[in-house]
Amino acid sequence: MSESPHPFQTLTPGFIMDAVESRGFRCDCRTLALNSYENRVYQVGVEDADPFIVKFYRPNRWSDVQILEEHAFCLELAEHELPVVAPWRNTHGESLFRQDGFRFALYPRQGGHAPEFDNLDNLCTLGHALGRIHRIGAIRPFQHRPVLDVASFGRASVALVAERCIPDEYRASYEAVTSQLLAGVEEAFAAAGTVRFIRTHGDCHAGNILWRSDAPHFVDFDDARMAPAVQDLWMMLSGEPSRRNAQLAALVEGYREFCDFQHRELLLVEALRALRMLHYSAWLAARWEDPMFPQTFPWFNTVRYWGEHILALREQLAALAEPPLELP
Repeated sequence: MSESPHPFQTLTPGFIMDAVESRGFRCDCRTLALNSYENRVYQVGVEDADPFIVKFYRPNRWSDVQILEEHAFCLELAEHELPVVAPWRNTHGESLFRQDGFRFALYPRQGGHAPEFDNLDNLCTLGHALGRIHRIGAIRPFQHRPVLDVASFGRASVALVAERCIPDEYRASYEAVTSQLLAGVEEAFAAAGTVRFIRTHGDCHAGNILWRSDAPHFVDFDDARMAPAVQDLWMMLSGEPSRRNAQLAALVEGYREFCDFQHRELLLVEALRALRMLHYSAWLAARWEDPMFPQTFPWFNTVRYWGEHILALREQLAALAEPPLELP
């Protein structure tokens, strides 16, 4: 690990408040670090106003145009009265700001708790919201943000992990299972045929949805990208196939009130899960020089971890061979 301090270590409470006050606000000296690993996110108290959520972007991850395209998507959704938390803009319409080498954005604080995916009524409501979001997302493509594909999420992830992490005793097993898994993912995409890629949230798990007043509020579009619509649905499904089919039916029932759902995308659910598994390990490997990662994920990159990871990949390979989920 490099002996030089990580850039995020310069984000002291004073620095954070200076950034917020550079936008014309006066802080009340209350700062609270929130759970975030890719970027750094804080709740900052402001005098005579509700607190802000300030997000400092990880250097060198996104370009300015990619961040602004994410912001524009959120703002477009908010303008259509969709339940998303969009960035604050100043009187000049700007939403991305700088402070001593860091780029940051301000967001209104949104209260709430994680949704209950076991509640089918909640899933139907989530389907309503996602159908409306995807109806807007399908109007035009992203021009600068990435595409969720086998090359970037799969092959690049495997190459990075193989180069940096795999213990010698597991290398042959890892190469064999990932080769088979990537082939299975490609077969799934081929079987699905022509799938529509649209602007999506991209990382639509329970931690990025706040439930309040019987309604969802979608936050953190940092991973927004072009992807099949089902990318924003499959992470809400869990359990045995019969349970997942019921959850899927509730989601799609609400979804179809506002947006068509392509049945062929069900062939991609396990393929997308496989890509996420590969990408997650590569993400941890790529961020390991950030001091927060060894502290937060001490189990990563141990011999035990790689043995369990390879077993999980083998199980996912078997899942790819199972019949896809079904809609009534």
